[in-house]
Amino acid sequence: MESESLGLLKVLVIQGKKLVIRDFKSSDPYVVVKLGNQTAKTKVINSCLNPVWNEELSFSLTDPVQDLTLEVFDKDRFKSDDKMGHAELSLKPIVSAARLRRALGVSLGATMLRKVIPDTDNCLARDSSISCMEGGGVTQSVWLKLRDVESGEIELKIKFIDQPGPPSR
Repeated sequence: MESESLGLLKVLVIQGKKLVIRDFKSSDPYVVVKLGNQTAKTKVINSCLNPVWNEELSFSLTDPVQDLTLEVFDKDRFKSDDKMGHAELSLKPIVSAARLRRALGVSLGATMLRKVIPDTDNCLARDSSISCMEGGGVTQSVWLKLRDVESGEIELKIKFIDQPGPPSR
């Protein structure tokens, strides 16, 4: 089955909070973000447990919609990089919100379309809202709690610019 392009997904990796220590007193964190077979990573922030990246990574979003996964690593010079946790984010809510926006013909900026709340099926650390963007598309601000690690959260801002689908009959 061929996958159908839904649009462009931009992932702004804003910051990390309370990341774990993997070196002597700190860590040199970077984030690897994956969507299907697409991978992108942020720059390394040296000696920081509350790094600010503010880096935008772009992906092509296709149907069926896959989860966005991210892994945080500590960069090491002489040995393999240490894992600092991972998280997943379902993109289904933002895609359905984009479809809702189009169906309703909403083009107003900052109109909240949906709220996603933390539960056992997601890595959300707090409530997340999905809103319309000025000029089309939708945006979602999220704080993800890292799994398999003592502490750590990553803040992302997801922008989805959907492509107009074929006219429905």
